[in-house]
Amino acid sequence: MDRSRYGVDVLVVGGGNAGLCAALDASKAGARVLVCEKGILDYRGGNSRHTRDIRYRHESPDAYTTGRYSAADFRADIERVSAGLEYDRELADLLVEESASLPDWMSAQGVRWQGSLRGTLNLHSSNAFFLGGGRAMLNAYYAAARRRGVEVWYEAEVVDLRIVDERFRSALVALPGPRHVEVEAASVVVCSGGFEANRDWLRDCIGDAAEGVIVRGTPNNDGRLLRLLLDHGAAPVGDARSFHAIAVDARAPRYDGGIVTRVDSVPFGIVVNREGCRFADEGADLWPKQYATWGGLIAAQPDQIAYSIVDSKAAGRFIPVAFPPHAAASLDALIETVELPPATTRATLTAFNAAVRGDGSLDLDRLDGNHTEGIDPPKSHWASAIDTPPFYLYPLRPGITFTYLGVRVDADARVVTTAGTTLRNVYAAGEVMAGNILGHGYLAGLGLTIGHAFGRIAGREAAGDR
Repeated sequence: MDRSRYGVDVLVVGGGNAGLCAALDASKAGARVLVCEKGILDYRGGNSRHTRDIRYRHESPDAYTTGRYSAADFRADIERVSAGLEYDRELADLLVEESASLPDWMSAQGVRWQGSLRGTLNLHSSNAFFLGGGRAMLNAYYAAARRRGVEVWYEAEVVDLRIVDERFRSALVALPGPRHVEVEAASVVVCSGGFEANRDWLRDCIGDAAEGVIVRGTPNNDGRLLRLLLDHGAAPVGDARSFHAIAVDARAPRYDGGIVTRVDSVPFGIVVNREGCRFADEGADLWPKQYATWGGLIAAQPDQIAYSIVDSKAAGRFIPVAFPPHAAASLDALIETVELPPATTRATLTAFNAAVRGDGSLDLDRLDGNHTEGIDPPKSHWASAIDTPPFYLYPLRPGITFTYLGVRVDADARVVTTAGTTLRNVYAAGEVMAGNILGHGYLAGLGLTIGHAFGRIAGREAAGDR
């Protein structure tokens, strides 16, 4: 095994949005920066490749949004999705303040923007959408990094960290060949994501349900760096048993399907499990506030499978999925397209249709009060009889986006230990520390905001350790 040594000012582990933000701001501060990206060049950037928008504070409509999204609005949304669980309010406030500068900073790196997209998440006031999605954003960042002299190693997996007396000394990097390089640096910024692609770790947390979960993003997020930090005394934050998961098409690939596999048809009809029975309120709240609950709901069903059934009234009202729905001219024919028990499923549909109260409209921009009576579970809003052919069905599985377990950081993005001290030149940004703010639920675009804000903070602070 060829093992050599290499030295830089700042080592960044992970080449997604958080890592590139750290690298760019550290380089701007005068540091010599190396980014170790585990993926190959064509798949660089991890889960950031699948993003499309960022949430940020703005006190009035601007060039990217159609409405105001104040600091108070942003803080209230974070509080709401926390569902009463503890989170670091100081870091949340810092995130809200830092977010205001992000669109202009992104533009300066070459990111281009587009108007808000139509669909079911209603983000036109709070979020800005970048042209070309996450891959185009990453391409702009990598080009900016190249112009600034940032060095990038691909297929470079950090397999060990040497931390002595709460100070980072070096990292062992595995490269193709195979060969290993020991990289010494004045500081390290860990931006390597969570452990959602580690089936063994998931199984320890959620049991056999881990086998039925589809990982929406990269297979490279195996949690190795998270585990190394915890082993070196980093204080854990967030619930290891929880994860952000949504309903995705069951025909999606096991990894890396991305946003085009998301199924937004749920509030327009009913969802049944493999036994043909409904198991949750499809209209409990506005879709942006409840879509992230459906992954967990499906994960709790037999074989982690469910089916969304809608009629033609829903056609064209939600973002299309990469896979076409099963379609039929009658409900009986639709049921026969998948392995559902015909009698039970038909009885569920009949009972639902009879229980609908209201005008049957499907306006997802408001809580319309169209509901059901006399069935359990109820449907609180957007209840409309499924009676207008053709009829459509989407098979669903839980699609995991990220895990909540991470490491605690301070306002400088330094990793905090279980003893309450800090690893003085060890920083973390992105998913690996998002649990400080987001330990439950989700706000669309918030993950990218966390990665950008704390990536930039970590990069600036790490450059100061030279």
